[in-house]
This record gives sequence, C-alpha cells and structure tokens, in this order.
Amino acid sequence: MLPVFDPNDYEAGLKLLEDLTNNACQIQQKVLEEILTTNLHTEYLKSFLDGDSGKENFKNKVPVVNYEDIKPCIERIANGEPSSIISAKPITELLTSSGTSGGQPKLMPSTAEELERKTFFYNILVPVMNKYVDGLDQGKAMYLLFIKPEISTPSGLMARPVLTSYYKSNNFRNRAFNRYNVYTSPDETILCSDSKQSMYCQLLCGLAQREEVLRVGAVFASALLRAIKFLEEYLKELCSNIRTGSVSDWITDPGSMAQYIPTLEFYSGGLPLVSTMYGSSECYLGINFKPLCNPSDVSYTLLPNMAYFEFLPVDNNHEEAVHNVQCNGVRVPDQNGKEKAEVVDLVDVKLGHYYELIVTTFTGLYRYRVGDILMVTGFCNNAPQFRFVHRRNVVLSIDTDKTNEEDLLKAVTRAKALLEPLGFLLTEYTSFADTDSIPGHYVLFWELKMRGTNDLPELDPIIMERCCSVVEESLDSVYRRCRKKDKSIGPLEIRVVTHGTFDALMDFCVSQGSSVNQYKTPRCIKSEEALEILDSRVVGRFSSNKTPFWEPFRIET
Repeated sequence: MLPVFDPNDYEAGLKLLEDLTNNACQIQQKVLEEILTTNLHTEYLKSFLDGDSGKENFKNKVPVVNYEDIKPCIERIANGEPSSIISAKPITELLTSSGTSGGQPKLMPSTAEELERKTFFYNILVPVMNKYVDGLDQGKAMYLLFIKPEISTPSGLMARPVLTSYYKSNNFRNRAFNRYNVYTSPDETILCSDSKQSMYCQLLCGLAQREEVLRVGAVFASALLRAIKFLEEYLKELCSNIRTGSVSDWITDPGSMAQYIPTLEFYSGGLPLVSTMYGSSECYLGINFKPLCNPSDVSYTLLPNMAYFEFLPVDNNHEEAVHNVQCNGVRVPDQNGKEKAEVVDLVDVKLGHYYELIVTTFTGLYRYRVGDILMVTGFCNNAPQFRFVHRRNVVLSIDTDKTNEEDLLKAVTRAKALLEPLGFLLTEYTSFADTDSIPGHYVLFWELKMRGTNDLPELDPIIMERCCSVVEESLDSVYRRCRKKDKSIGPLEIRVVTHGTFDALMDFCVSQGSSVNQYKTPRCIKSEEALEILDSRVVGRFSSNKTPFWEPFRIET
C-alpha cells in the first residue's frame, strides 16, 4: 500500500497526492481488505469474524472500542505473550500516547512496517510545502526535535513516545538525503536525553548556521515558545560560545553538540505560521494542503492509505460522541428509545458536520476511538478535509498533557481536604490553561468560604501552596513528566475569588444564551469575557512551590 517515490522529485509527490485523493474510496477498501486478510486469524479478530473478512461482516460484528477495552490484550503482549493476540506481524515496540489510562500513558502497538509508513508520510509533506514556497532546497531547517524517556517492558519491547521511536529508528538516523529537509541540528543533539543540553546545543547549531536558515519549527507550538524563552535567557552565553568556538562546560553529554497563535504571531514578526501534518500515536493521519493559510483555518486531508478511517457522528453541542453505535450487529437505541446514527466511512462524511475519529490500523487496532473531534471543512477531490476541534473530554492541555474533567475533579477533591479541617468550604471551581506565560501553566479559580458565614478570613499561603502541590501530585504521569522532566509546564496556580463570583459567571453565561434551568459551572473557561469576570474578583494568588514526583511508568505484570 506504500507507493515508492523520490522525495527530491516534488512533481512526482504532487502527482501521488492527486492519485490518493482522487481514489480515496477505492484505496480505503483495499486498506481494510489488506488489514483484515492479514490479521483474520489473530486471537482478537477471530473472536468476532468467524473466518469471514468481508467489510459488512467487519462492520456488523467488530465493536467500536475505547482503550480500556483493548488494554488487557496490549498488556499481555507487553508481558511477553505473542503479537498474534492482535497482530499477524511482529509488534516491535509500544508507543506511549499523551492520553492516559489509570494515570499512565496508553500503549499503542507498532510494527517495523509502520516506520516505513511514517517515513513515507514525512516525505510526502515536502511537495506540498514546495508548491507554495520556492527555494526550500537552497537553505536549512532549524527544527527543534527532542526525545523523551522510554522503558523496557517485561517482554523486552521498548515503550516510548511516537516521536522518540521515530528519531531513534534507522529510518531517521540513516535517512536518504533530501535536499528539501536539511537540518541545522545534528542527530546527536536531537538524541541527547538531557532536554536542557539538547535545547542549548540545537539553538547553538542553528545560530552558528543562521545565514543558511530558511525556516524554524518544532513539533508542538509550546516547544517553539519554550525555545524562544530559552534563547532569551542564554543568548549571551550562546553568542560567547560562537565567538570562542567552544561549548560551555556544563554541556557534558558525550553526544551533545489553536492557543499559542497570538504569542507565536508576536515573536514571528509577520512570518507565516505553518502546520504541516496531523498525527497520533495510533497512526499518522493527514496533511495540510494549504500550509500558508491562517493558523485558525488549518484543515487536514486524511491520506487514505495510512489506515482505515471511520467516523462517529457527534451531537449538536460537539461534546459527546454517540456511544455503542453498533455492536455485534445490533444497533443500540439511546435513552429516549431513538436509534442512534451509524458510523460512516471516510468518503461519506458531510460538509460542516462533526465526528469523532475511529481508526483500524495495520498494527493491531480495530475500530479504535482516537478521541479526536473533527469538523468537515471541505474536500480535496474525493478526500474530505477536517479541522481539529478538540479532544474528547479533555478540559486542560498545555503541552502533551491532556487532563479531563474527571481527573481534575479527583485532584481538586484531594486538595480541598487540606482546608476542610480548618473550616473552609470550596463552593465552586473552574480552570483554564494559561498560555500567555512561557511555559504555560494550569490556573484554578476557587471560591471559598468559612462554615456558617460567607466571610473569607486571611488564607495561609503555606496551606494554599500545599493545595497547589496536592493537585499536581494527583494529576497523571504525563502532566507530572511535563512539569518535572520536560519543564514544559509551569507551576500550577490557584486564584481565590470573592463570594458571589460564580453567580456573576452564571449571569454572564445566561446572558450569552445559556439556559438557567440547565446551567452548570463550566470546568474549563475559554471565553476572554468570562476570564475577565473571574480575574476581576481575585483576592489571593498561590502557586505550587515544588515539582511533583515523577518516574518512568512501569508495566503491570
């Protein structure tokens, strides 16, 4: 399913993209046929399909699943059982996602063939950029790329983030020369496990080759902003290193040599901000065919040969997808007795409609709910284009962290227990991700009062700082890694507001069209007007004074 083309021949690449989008329906059918034929006798599919690899049998009998449904199968493989539980081809590693399950990252199976698919995906990005920007082969890219911690599972398989997997692979380290993608960062600086030394050396290499740099980038916008702040802090030292031709003594590693847009626009000085691709730990997904569009208008065209795609219609509030649409051939009615909508194929989505993405991959995931909510914005030939709307159930995110409402409630509940023996009651709370600071950080608004009165005595800063720390300790390992190891998230902040603040927030929401009878306090605030209401009533600000505990996760045996 992977066409061969020379990444230096961008016209051939554009022709290939034209063929993929024109034949999206036929390619999707071939992808599903190949996946089912190859994996029909795996333990997982055999339990549903009874030897019939037809599409209709697949649609009728294989259920749409969440991670918790398939977690036991993946953990069995991590603990040494054969790959054939879910995949006919050997699983060579497990990719840790930024979503979590039980406080730990999710584990996604991957195969050697999948690295080839990722390499194809990266190469096919180049012709699109070349179409809009001339001369990309005349200079270098200052891309800031980093690896993250990894562990060995009991079976010997490595468990690591998807980008760490790719950067450590032979596909990346022994990649063929591509004149459109010449980096200023040597591989040794990218593969340095010390993130501070890696950042310093990559910036140093970029500055030393500044006359050749055509474009600057990072995988995540937050990483680019951290690099800018790092550059501001270490500029004199970097300049001194370049003048003297020597690296600072503290560089000891033997190998070392749509929320961020306003800040990025400030630093970019009018230069184009480009989002090239859409991917996940499950598989790589789509390409932005109009890379110079406004960042808020970015849409991605899903490449039909990457995986088999299905879409779960989302209800009108864009918050919750239809669950258990079809399981074992039975359509499940909703609570009002109405039959729910069916999952639809890639070429059957409708313009302007919202969907949750479902993937069936070459690596052992079948009808898996990725958790991304997408809106159809248009079509490229016969392939639909999507705008990423949000992650399902996620209320806070700064970097690769994704905190949902349930986890936030558990963390707040643990923290407020410190105040209850002192007579304080937490009457309401909400949150927002403050990305104006670098690095960004979580902010919680708390409305407190004393039992039996609405008065709020003076708060003890030490107790409140402990509350901040307890919240952080209660969040999942991805958040704590970003805080402690990556330093990509700043200290969590609690802002205490005056009595009646959340009444004022309700009045505002009602004035904007919310129903009084159905109103409930939003657990995450995105409206600038609502934030102004909250901030105008703040009477105390407190931040965590220590980083939370974190260590690489372990596989349960």
